[in-house]
Amino acid sequence: MSSIPHLADQVPGSSERSLRGRVPDEEWRTRVDLAACYRLVAQYGMTDLIYNHITAKVPGSKDHFLINPYGLLYEEITASSLLKIDLDGNIVGERDGGYGINHAGYIIHSAIHAARHDVGCILHTHTRAGITVASMKCGLAPLTQPALRFYGRASYHDFEGPAVELGEKERLVADLGMNNVLILRNHGLLTCAPTIAEAFLLMQRLETACKIQVDLMSSNAELVEIPPEVREKSAKVFSPPTVVKEGAEGKLGDWNGMREWKALLRSLGRRDPSYRE
Repeated sequence: MSSIPHLADQVPGSSERSLRGRVPDEEWRTRVDLAACYRLVAQYGMTDLIYNHITAKVPGSKDHFLINPYGLLYEEITASSLLKIDLDGNIVGERDGGYGINHAGYIIHSAIHAARHDVGCILHTHTRAGITVASMKCGLAPLTQPALRFYGRASYHDFEGPAVELGEKERLVADLGMNNVLILRNHGLLTCAPTIAEAFLLMQRLETACKIQVDLMSSNAELVEIPPEVREKSAKVFSPPTVVKEGAEGKLGDWNGMREWKALLRSLGRRDPSYRE
């Protein structure tokens, strides 16, 4: 009977090689949150095998970021397996376990991290619904309440082929501007935010809006349009910051996502707490 290799023999950064206590506390907490984000993206069906990235800025550093080893599935990512790299994609400090990073795919992330100092996390996906909407001339249409969360707040970047040319960085950053959502034409979706929680929740909601749009447009039913004034009103209600003060109206509460994020971490911990290793 053949034996199955133990996960610790396959995945860098397992509990037997944990970085806990070997990196600053703030970096460790970021590692745990980022590993959780990878696991949640897998749980919500937004992965593309071993491809794409979610990156997070290392606290206290201007040009160091955490990224997934190139070769691990998102469901295998742990806090210790994440690699620390600089803006040029060089691995800093730790061993890479023989995996390294996907340098070609990191073009997008390094461009945004270098230009947007307000961004702590960047999430990029190649989902079926996301690519479908990104390939529609209309883009994300203001047809539903979920889509209106991004009304006037989503940027677009034309497809230039696989993102391997350094010259594309400048155009990509210019197209994103100060928005936190970028629809990459014929390619996929990207969200960025100050925190990992916000970047994930933006992507989950954007993915939901895309799925609904694909369903609607494939139904061949006559669609009900939302009047422009209602679109504007809805976008303002959804727009951050949305901290409600006593007696305030027209906002939906604190939008930093911590309520949802804490609930998601509880759920993830019940399913598989190994991301914390």
